[in-house]
Amino acid sequence: MNRLQSTLAALLSSLALLSPATHAASTAASTAADLREQIGETDPDTGPAFNFNGFSFTNQKAFVDSGARCSTRHVTDFEQRMLDAAHGQWLSERSAEGRAASLRPAGSVTVPLWFHVIRKGTGAANGDIPDSQIASQINVLNAAYASTPFRFTLAGTTRTTNTTWYTMTPGSTAEKQAKAALRVGGAGTMNLYAANIGQGLLGWATFPSDYTRSPSMDGVVVLNQSLPGGTAAPYNLGDTATHEIGHWLGLYHTFQGACARNASTGGDLVSDTPAEKSAAFGCPVGRNTCANLAGNDPITNFMDYTDDSCMDNFTGGQTTRMDTLHQQYRPTP
Repeated sequence: MNRLQSTLAALLSSLALLSPATHAASTAASTAADLREQIGETDPDTGPAFNFNGFSFTNQKAFVDSGARCSTRHVTDFEQRMLDAAHGQWLSERSAEGRAASLRPAGSVTVPLWFHVIRKGTGAANGDIPDSQIASQINVLNAAYASTPFRFTLAGTTRTTNTTWYTMTPGSTAEKQAKAALRVGGAGTMNLYAANIGQGLLGWATFPSDYTRSPSMDGVVVLNQSLPGGTAAPYNLGDTATHEIGHWLGLYHTFQGACARNASTGGDLVSDTPAEKSAAFGCPVGRNTCANLAGNDPITNFMDYTDDSCMDNFTGGQTTRMDTLHQQYRPTP
């Protein structure tokens, strides 16, 4: 192992040693400062009260500001730089060995998906999602990822009655127990858990680089009513799963790093997503929060916080990032 590899390995290991909680497979932002760093200063909102899954917020802005829109852990600037350096080193080594990480054609990588229904009893009123709704969710995923290498196929469905797991939250004992009991497969297998998750949350995911540290926690958790046809409007067309699987494949939010952090990428390490100062909500057409940089905010991108009906694309740069990170961390046998 050369000096750069050794340095990167030591730094990445130190992240887990210095702050194990930060590197729990999925951890909600715990303070107002954490949330502000992750989400940014969102737009003013004079809209009506926003009622969501039994919780009432002053308006939709308050819901987004609460951190409930996405509870995937925030990757700090330091960790992002270390992971990016490690990925760059991996790409360089592959190239030097004569087996460069070439981009794979659309639809060429099959991702087996295990769908775990966690319910409090039988019947729809108890979170017992029907097979038809699961099929609709997979159809939504495959439409969203149609321009990427990834195709999701249902490998199996589990149904578990457990009232504690039913309302699990990120990093909780309930989440750890549920995943330890239910998770199937290795790094390349998508495990999607649907439940009436607690605290009014929509969902969360783990990143590819988290797998080695905590393989049992790998996967995506979504609110069951966010599936197509659910009651979690305006987030009930199935794109919460689309967004969270984007994290599982290595994408950051489009507003990561805001405007000035990196003028060429906006902080998400993707060059063709215009920089964005903060998370968007609703569908604010023409929003431009980084006026000094090219392009309006990417409000229709699956990695923003807009309504499901507003989201419709991943960029070519995001596809490249997902593809190469999948080859590094979730290789197909």
